[in-house]
Amino acid sequence: MPPRPARYVTNKKIDMKSLKRLLAYVFKRYSLHFIVVLICIVIAAVSNVIVNAFMAQLIDDVILPGIANGLDSVYSGLMRIITIMVTFDVLGIIGSTIYPRIMAVVGQGTIKSLRDDMFDNMETLPIRYFDSHQHGEIMSTYTNDVGTIRMLVGQSIPNLFQSIMSITTVFFSMIRYSIWLSIVVVAVIFIMFKITGKFGGRSARYMTAQQKSLAEEEGFIEEMMEGMKVVKVFTHEEEAKKKFDEVNERLFEDSNKANSNANALMPILGNVGNIMYVLLAVVGGLLVVANVPNLSLTGLSSISIGVIVSFLSLSRQLSHTVSQTSMQVSTVAMALAGSDRVFALIDEESEKDDGYVTLVRCYIDEDGTIHETEDYTEKWAWKHYHAQSDHSTTYVELKGDIEMVDVDFAYVPDKQVLFDVSLYAHPGQKIAFVGATGAGKTTITNLINRFYDIPDGKIRYDGININKIKKPDLRRSLGMVLQDVNLFTGTVMDNIRYGKLDATDAECIEAAKLANAHDFITRLPDGYQTTLTGNGSQLSQGQRQLLSIARAAVADPPVMILDEATSSIDTRTEALVQKGMDNLMKGRTVFVIAHRLSTVRDADAIMVLDHGHIIERGTHEQLLEQKGTYYQLYTGAFELE
Repeated sequence: MPPRPARYVTNKKIDMKSLKRLLAYVFKRYSLHFIVVLICIVIAAVSNVIVNAFMAQLIDDVILPGIANGLDSVYSGLMRIITIMVTFDVLGIIGSTIYPRIMAVVGQGTIKSLRDDMFDNMETLPIRYFDSHQHGEIMSTYTNDVGTIRMLVGQSIPNLFQSIMSITTVFFSMIRYSIWLSIVVVAVIFIMFKITGKFGGRSARYMTAQQKSLAEEEGFIEEMMEGMKVVKVFTHEEEAKKKFDEVNERLFEDSNKANSNANALMPILGNVGNIMYVLLAVVGGLLVVANVPNLSLTGLSSISIGVIVSFLSLSRQLSHTVSQTSMQVSTVAMALAGSDRVFALIDEESEKDDGYVTLVRCYIDEDGTIHETEDYTEKWAWKHYHAQSDHSTTYVELKGDIEMVDVDFAYVPDKQVLFDVSLYAHPGQKIAFVGATGAGKTTITNLINRFYDIPDGKIRYDGININKIKKPDLRRSLGMVLQDVNLFTGTVMDNIRYGKLDATDAECIEAAKLANAHDFITRLPDGYQTTLTGNGSQLSQGQRQLLSIARAAVADPPVMILDEATSSIDTRTEALVQKGMDNLMKGRTVFVIAHRLSTVRDADAIMVLDHGHIIERGTHEQLLEQKGTYYQLYTGAFELE
């Protein structure tokens, strides 16, 4: 795995490309929803402004004349204005009630689509990606990063739309009544935006760092949970705590700085809003007392008490809106940081597959001619369409003949793992790989599966270069039993059927019998319908390995790869498994990797590897006669490391 940076950079500017892409992603799927939301927001914003604007008319045309001349003289006007205000207030309530419900649907629908797209692309990624990324960090993308996007789409975006509409309508209403007082508002709002830029910018940068630190911490926790037994065995609890404290301290620092700046913003803006309120009252009162000519779009010759009251009410609404808008900065920053990682996973380059040779079911005539068929048969063939020559189609029977010629390979540049490896395995042969850890045994099997592609050399399968075979078809013809067993949540039957999804119950049971797993399965509480959870934690390591062998057996492939398949099985269980494996390996090409040399004595050929080189090859007897490295290993003079 490549080294990770010691500290995340916190002064990186927000990339607005992520916001544009996210908005395009949302609007493409929910454009109609947003039209309805926008209409509701406009209704709510305009209604609030109209209610405040009518306050001036209520005071100047109703209340003050009523005080001077009596309430009866203005009763009809009072009822008219109150009716209008109540009507618009109800409209504003309706609009404000509807759009959050719609945005909840949009927010949840968006994160569902994002997770679908992430998972769909993740399933196409090469093994190299998962070998170089912490699983906890990937999980954090599905949970924390997507969660920040839900907050942005479901809350921040509609709030920002509402704020923009509210500020626009409020400011236009202010200008209509008095440009002099509007100048005071503009000056204060300018100061508020400058403050927002200073504190909000800091908060945004640290929010971005906080998301990265959170992903790092979750990756570390996931790693510790998976390796808890190792931690306990080697008594590394204190070292693990120390490392976690370091990771957690970084998260604390970033979160503290982000929230300190964000939390300081609201009180400051609130006080600035109060100052604006006082300034408007003072300036408005002075203009009224001095009888300064008014400058407005309504043509009012002077500023009235009603205009000042309406202005004060509008200023409260405006300052509150600006404060609420500024508080969205940190949410937007977190969402953009999260969307960077979400889209990075969605955009991650899929596993390349230039193959065009496919695997099809077939039947063979008496004269040996192969015919493709859609009916169920036990025969398979490689379908090779010659697009660059005569456009003909040829068929090659699937037998399991593997050949490697002059193969070189490196996981990372300048660190070669395999050197000029050549070998062959004819159908039905058992080929064993022996060597110390890191010698290249597992790498060879990874190349046969095309988990990694080779830069030099060739690997042929039934005479066909495997680069020409489509990867799903290639892997369908291979069975693999790994040292590390992965079982999935579901029944025992489901886990065996994972090797062949259309397998019948009878086929799964027969595969379990071949692997000698049938007896212990029938002793489980619900037999084959026993539900497994937590990677089969209720089973012993040997039982889990037996199930993985049964899973490979039900697939019935012509080539079987056993990577330390019996390493976790005790001697008694190994004897039971070996008998089943012997039945399973009949007629198949088998590659075996084993530290226990007793399990490879009957191999047709044993390859002894050392630092990526095949240094010896032959049968068990031939290698013993050579008295080389294998002889030393077998007699105990050397030990595998």
